[in-house]
This record gives sequence, structure tokens and C-alpha cells, in this order.
Amino acid sequence: MAKEFFEHQLNINRRHFLSKAALGMGGLALGSLLAPKLFTGQKEDINEVPVGLRHFAPKAKRVIFLVQNGAPSQLETFDYKPKLEEMFGQNLPDSVRGEQRLTGMTANQKEFPLVGSHYKFDRHGKSGAYVSELLPNIAKITDDLCIVKSMHTDAINHDPALTFLQTGSQVGSRPSMGSWLSYGLGSENKNLPSFCVLLSKGKGNGQGVYSKLWSNGFLDSTHQGVQLSASEDPILYLNNPKGMDGQNRRKMLDHLGQLNELSYKEFGDPEIHSKIQQYELAYRMQTAVPEVTDISKEPESIKELYGADCNIPGTYAANCLLARKLSESGVRFVQLYHQGWDQHNNLVGAIKNQAKDVDQASAALITDLKQRGLLDETLVIWGGEFGRTNYCQGKLTQKNYGRDHHPRCFSMFMAGGGIKAGTVYGETDELGYNIVENPVHIHDLHATIMHLMGLDHERLTYKHLGRRFRLTDVHGNVVKDIIS
Repeated sequence: MAKEFFEHQLNINRRHFLSKAALGMGGLALGSLLAPKLFTGQKEDINEVPVGLRHFAPKAKRVIFLVQNGAPSQLETFDYKPKLEEMFGQNLPDSVRGEQRLTGMTANQKEFPLVGSHYKFDRHGKSGAYVSELLPNIAKITDDLCIVKSMHTDAINHDPALTFLQTGSQVGSRPSMGSWLSYGLGSENKNLPSFCVLLSKGKGNGQGVYSKLWSNGFLDSTHQGVQLSASEDPILYLNNPKGMDGQNRRKMLDHLGQLNELSYKEFGDPEIHSKIQQYELAYRMQTAVPEVTDISKEPESIKELYGADCNIPGTYAANCLLARKLSESGVRFVQLYHQGWDQHNNLVGAIKNQAKDVDQASAALITDLKQRGLLDETLVIWGGEFGRTNYCQGKLTQKNYGRDHHPRCFSMFMAGGGIKAGTVYGETDELGYNIVENPVHIHDLHATIMHLMGLDHERLTYKHLGRRFRLTDVHGNVVKDIIS
């Protein structure tokens, strides 16, 4: 009986065979699209999901990170401390400062006079979040924000702190967050980079930004951030040289690709394939980039929303509008760096001008994404590399004071992309020096961003120098309380 049944199974008709084969080939085709390396013969770690596949359902598809380079004072923006006003000029108690290390700029101070904000705070939105009068437009959209007042970091100086914020390490040569997301998720638009960088300068004291902040580190060079400039050519060397048209460019790239393939067969260097991919991307970008960077076709109502400066290439407002266009076009990670927040003295006047630079455009970006139905799938982050001290650096007067670096607590806000809107998370003590509730470390921030993008920060790894690296190193916890 068993033999007869087996023979019956073998007597499959033509229609049955073709239908089964079609399903099988369809499954293989789908698998190759979802995971391009699935059938390459390359071994994958059993604990890893192939690059290009998320570990779980994402809440966000893209990220826009508005880095306020130089570190905005949380005490003048989001962390209202009336006690500091009452204790104006009094020395910071040793019991509060504890063992906190100081920078070289205040280490020799004998006194640490407390100083409250010169600017007024009011409650806004359903959450009743305190926002400074310096940020009236951001105050209007507090119901879209999650303000985290309990951020903290390991670094006390700008370069290591900014590097830590971007790469999870205080030293260079590590991949940036945008590179990790590019590596883990790939690109949404094959005609544009998955990771773009925009720079702008404010009116205050600037701190330098360097290409190591958007470096691919030890990842494939295709994941490096692409910097867009404010010149006539947003991406340098993208256009054809004089005397070469698109057809000749195509022939040149084809021949160059053949030569590179010969080199790869001889040397086996994977960077050769990366070069080929970058040449091909540059060719496709020749059409895509001019279109996405052109704001002339934007309605006047949108330009008014971002402010008059959006018409001036390279300004923060122009970059915020460009960030929306890039994100809307499928760029996975857009990074803005706005310099000028380093107010060690004359903070009262300097921070007013600096806040004016960013307030309208930051709020406009979130409003614009929301009205286009893109905010739910786009995570927007706003903040700097650390906070500012509650005491004055140098001589204190009622109308003129400065604040030193303070890594122990600072504020950031997030919006969209699965973040719980209209909330305030974390709390500092009444003097704004230490965190007393729900601390969030930089590694926790990174873990949460990756989680919102559908990635497990502990599983997205890359083997380098004999060990598996990840953005959060061996740290980081997802802050689930701020996820909707």
C-alpha cells in the first residue's frame, strides 16, 4: 500500500508541477529581494538577521537628527529651575557637586555661584511642559514632542562628546549612527545616498565638526555619510567634466567597472566593489540630486513656514527644508549640524540670537512633516552633545554670565516615528545639577532609535579585528516609556 501511495505521488501532472515550481521560484525571488546576500554563499551568524531585513516591525522609516553643536543650555531652554533664581550668587553646595569632574576652564575657580535663567518659562500643551520664551515656535508644538530632561553622557569636552553622540565611542574611527542604519537597513531610494549630512553656522561661538562624525568607520565605504554643500553643486564632483555628456559617462563607467572586476578577481578586495557601487550611485544622483535640492518649486506658504532664511542656501532654515525633501525622497538618515551654542560667557545675548536661528525652522520641519502625513514614519531628534552648568563660569553679574560644560544632565526632544507625543520624561534636582528620575544615557538613546527603526541594537553587529562591534558597544537599554 505504501509503495502504491509513493508511486502515486511521483505521477504528478504537468499543471501540478508548474504550479509548484512557480511558487518555489517566486519564494526564491522574494527572498533575494528582501535579503540580497541570502543566496551568495556567505555565512551569516545564526543570531543575526541578514542586512536589509528588520528584526521586528518598525515604527519609523527615517531619521532626521538636528544636532545643536556646542551644547545648548538646558536651563535656558527646557529645564525650568526657579530655585536657582532664589539662590542667585550663592555657592553650589559641595554635597550637590560631589565628585563631578570639571573642565580646565572652571577647575581653578574657588567659588561656583549659582545663576538662574534670565529668560522666562511658561507651561505649554496638554503635558504642561515648561518651555523658555526663547523658543516660542517650539513651544507651540509641545503636544507633538517628547522632551527628555534626563540625558547624560560620559564626555565633558566637545570633540569626544560629539563623537560619542554620533558613534557611541569617544574616539574616532567608529561608524556613525547613520552608517549603522545604512548598513542595517539599506537604502529606500537607489538614486540617493542613504545617509546625508548638512552643515550650518549660527551667530554664536562655534565648535568644529569633522568628517569623522559621519564616517563609515570599519563598515563598507558605501555607508559613509554624504555631505551636501550650499554651493551651486550640492555634491562636489558629481557633474560630468567639461566635454563629456551622459552617454560618454555611461560608457566610461562600464569600462571602469570591467577593469575593477578584473582587479577584484586578482586581489579579492571588497572595497573594489564598493567603488563600483559608488560610481554607479553618483551616476544616478546626477539626475536625482538637482531635483531634490531645488526649493524653487516649493509653495510660498511652505517657505513662510520655515522663515525667510530658507531662501538662503546653507542656513539652518534652508537645511531643515532640505532635510524634509531628502527624507521625503527616501533618504534613510539626515544629519544637520548647527554650530554656535558654546556660550561660556555673554550667554544672555548670545543664546537669544542662537535660539532665534533655530526656533522657527525646527518647529516648521515637524509641522511640515505632520501635514504631509510623514511625521508618523519620521523620527526627528533635537539636541546637543551635553548640557550646561547651573553655576557661572568666571565673573557673575545679573545681566552677564556664562555656563561651562555639564555632562551629568541635559535636555533633548524627539517627535514622530513612534515617540509618545506630548510627554516629558525624566527629572533633575531642584538645582538642575543631578538626575533624580529616569536617567537616559547616550547608549540608551542609540538603542531606542534603533528599536524605533526595527533593529535590535544587540543583534546588529559587525565583526572587526576579531570581535563583534555594535553602535551601543556592550551597553544601552531601550527607553520603552517614551515609545507609543
